[in-house]
Amino acid sequence: MDYLWLKAMHVTVVLIFIGGLFVQAFGVAAGSRGGTETVALVSRWDQRVTSPAVLAVWLTGSLVAANGAWFSSHWLWAKLIFVVGLSGLHGIQSGRLRRLRRGDRLDVNGNPFIVPAAIVLAVAIVAFLAVTKGVIGLP
Repeated sequence: MDYLWLKAMHVTVVLIFIGGLFVQAFGVAAGSRGGTETVALVSRWDQRVTSPAVLAVWLTGSLVAANGAWFSSHWLWAKLIFVVGLSGLHGIQSGRLRRLRRGDRLDVNGNPFIVPAAIVLAVAIVAFLAVTKGVIGLP
């Protein structure tokens, strides 16, 4: 497959995935405060859109990395640390949504904007590493 098409597909599914992470974060926050209808809607979105996007991110990302022969590059492995973290966050939030849908009470203490802020930070680091590649001293 042509590299530019593959890269465009990867960026597209990444945007869908990141959007879904934000939807999840606010859905969990709303659900922990009693928003059962919100939890149902967010859960459906997660199952139909965000979860398939996660798989597509990993598939297209692997193909882009193979196409660029970047698996030996340090910047890619640094980037993957944050990508694994974002994927793990998706799993954690999916579990929380599932428990909220069952009617379990979740005690989400603290500021509801911490998770979205962490998503923004991780995405910014991933984007920086992807754009600069080895230029910043990570060959």
